[in-house]
Amino acid sequence: QLQLVESGGGLVQPGGSLRLSCAASGFRLDYYAIGWFRQAPGKEREAVSCINSGGRTPNYADSVKGRFTISRDIHNNTAYLQMNSLKPADTAVYYCAAEGLGGCPPAIHIASYEYWGQGTQVTVSS
Repeated sequence: QLQLVESGGGLVQPGGSLRLSCAASGFRLDYYAIGWFRQAPGKEREAVSCINSGGRTPNYADSVKGRFTISRDIHNNTAYLQMNSLKPADTAVYYCAAEGLGGCPPAIHIASYEYWGQGTQVTVSS
């Protein structure tokens, strides 16, 4: 079945780092753009980053630019989100999602993403 599974979340102190993984099964990751989203308690889901099906032209929300890096490994059919210099405001459930046309849509177009993972919790606290 077509599935995305996130992993790598956890508890980290401010200034620390985590790397999230998004493992795809049932479809080839290089046919899809992959987006990362997050949702904090009581807040709307927001776009964090996206990379197109060619592994190029990554984009980032202003709040994470310079701190987060999106990447993918075609051999492992897995996308990643490297998160550095984490802040308490980064605390959220993080989701990955796949968009079937291969290009990153505008961040507000959440409906463009066909497949979603179950989410992984990231907590940044001292």
